[in-house]
Amino acid sequence: MRKYLFSGAVLSAIFSGIGVVRATVAGPRDWRLALMWVSWAASMAIAIGTVADETKRAELTE
Repeated sequence: MRKYLFSGAVLSAIFSGIGVVRATVAGPRDWRLALMWVSWAASMAIAIGTVADETKRAELTE
């Protein structure tokens, strides 16, 4: 769990999620807001997948 929380990619995705939440609270509700959430979810999934892939590669080299 620690490897996911301290990964730079995951931390970046979490902080960008804060911006999406702020835009949701303050901004208008339109198709761009939905697109922002989809984009954030995709970046979070890619970040988690990257950490999992790096972990798998490290286990294989050991």
